[in-house]
Amino acid sequence: MSKNKYFPAALLIIAVLLIAGLFVYSSGQNEDKEKKETETAVADQAEVESMWEEAAHTPLGKYPETVEYTLGKIAGSNNSNLPVGDTYEDNAYTRYLREVLNIQNVDIFELETAGSYEEALQVAIADREIPDVLVVNGWDNLERLVENGLVEDLTQVYEECTTDTIKEMYESYGDDLLDSATFDGKLCAFPNTAIDDGEMLLWLRTDWIEKLGLEEPQSMEEAMEIIREFVERDVSGSGQTVGLACSTEVIAGSSDTYGVDGIFTRFGSAPEKWILDDSGQVVYGSLTSGTKEALGYLNGLYEEGILDSRFLLRKPENIDELIEEGLCGAVFGRWWAPNNPLSISYSTDHTIEWKPYLFEEDIDDRPQTFESYDDRMYVVVRKGYEHPEIVGKYVSAIFDYARYEDDLYANEVNEYFSINVDPTARPMNINVDYIDALYRCGENLQKALNGEISVTELSGLEKSYYNTCRSYLNGNLTTANGWAAYASRIQAVEVLKAADARKIPAVSMGNADGEIPQNLQDLERETFLQIIAGEKPLDYFDTFVVKWYENGGKELTESIERNIR
Repeated sequence: MSKNKYFPAALLIIAVLLIAGLFVYSSGQNEDKEKKETETAVADQAEVESMWEEAAHTPLGKYPETVEYTLGKIAGSNNSNLPVGDTYEDNAYTRYLREVLNIQNVDIFELETAGSYEEALQVAIADREIPDVLVVNGWDNLERLVENGLVEDLTQVYEECTTDTIKEMYESYGDDLLDSATFDGKLCAFPNTAIDDGEMLLWLRTDWIEKLGLEEPQSMEEAMEIIREFVERDVSGSGQTVGLACSTEVIAGSSDTYGVDGIFTRFGSAPEKWILDDSGQVVYGSLTSGTKEALGYLNGLYEEGILDSRFLLRKPENIDELIEEGLCGAVFGRWWAPNNPLSISYSTDHTIEWKPYLFEEDIDDRPQTFESYDDRMYVVVRKGYEHPEIVGKYVSAIFDYARYEDDLYANEVNEYFSINVDPTARPMNINVDYIDALYRCGENLQKALNGEISVTELSGLEKSYYNTCRSYLNGNLTTANGWAAYASRIQAVEVLKAADARKIPAVSMGNADGEIPQNLQDLERETFLQIIAGEKPLDYFDTFVVKWYENGGKELTESIERNIR
């Protein structure tokens, strides 16, 4: 047999062997590949689980997947002045929180009025169904939620998921603030912080003062004489110039506008607050001799035409119109008054100039006040919600990381402050800051504007205000927001600092219910208006005090006294 005869067979054997070898090799490869894929998957899963674990126990750990939470919140008027196109579920805050933490709110209700919010909250409590996260208005509502077992214990969340800076902020208020949210040793909510806003300032149209050839006032009496000149000489040229604006609320408190609180402070009075009198007794501040003197003084201003002669007819929106139309040149307001309401006049006429005044002698005799948490806001988490840590992480991201560390993503958030977006735009619309935050910010801004410190040393929020104020001072920014930022953060704060007008820290009322019943509120309001307008003589105040005690005030005062002591 020829050698060539066996050649095809040999080839066939070789081919089979090669195929077999290739099969074995391929099988080995596949096994290796599958093994590597499995190992990778296990490693990836471990990494994901690690990310979830880190997110659950640290302030700024980012979730590997978007965590949605249902939210009930208090909305602001006019969509909280959000830029066009932004909503409560999609704005600078929510975009930032998605980027940094990967969380997203889904709003169940956004209620603006106190009545509608209270109604929705009561229904939620009755049905025992609240959103994952809920903004609570008032300590009594917080207590009700706790008593019904509807909220999570956030003690561990506070310890693990808030930064040291956030803890410092809360600690700057002493123990009382966090204690107000603590029940049986458990922190059940994150409370809103109310920074020291300083005393009520008198805002005057200085362009009117200059127009009339007058000197700026050095005392309250001089300021009142200037307002008299505004009215008598009809400085607006309309025949309708009004005097010191005041609504029928009379007392604006810490959040409203168009009160005349500064007049009461001048006489050592603190109406609508519980105070210690000169004898060390707990009394309601609206009943003191200082309050009587202030009412007499206001009656004199009314009779002389210095106080708006039609104030009994004025609602806040009516005074807004007076300011916008350039008919009013004198109002009391907090440091933030340029943002609201005074910016409306600047928007109409950029030549208008408002300036704040505070006279040291008018704040020398301030009484010791007590603080109730009846109107405080809190944020709670639904009992059983999987991610209670979200609240601590939110607070840390918005009020620490965005302000002090994050130069990459936080610009849009910080710009919201300079364009006057209302805090209610935030998903959880509480504020967390140092008690002296206003003064810290003002001091740093002024140093940066003076070149004493570098802009790089400012926080993100401060940089935003610095840029706005610098542009305004350079004449490159002529918007109302630009003027408002400078007038509030620089001018007003400087006046407060010069007068050393930091508030005397209030003493906590603990669990005492200091709310004044409606019948006593109505009696007080009616009496104040009647005396100011001259419908009742000043001595009627003494009758009012007797009536107040006879109609439940005596028992209320005794109850407050027992709880405070």
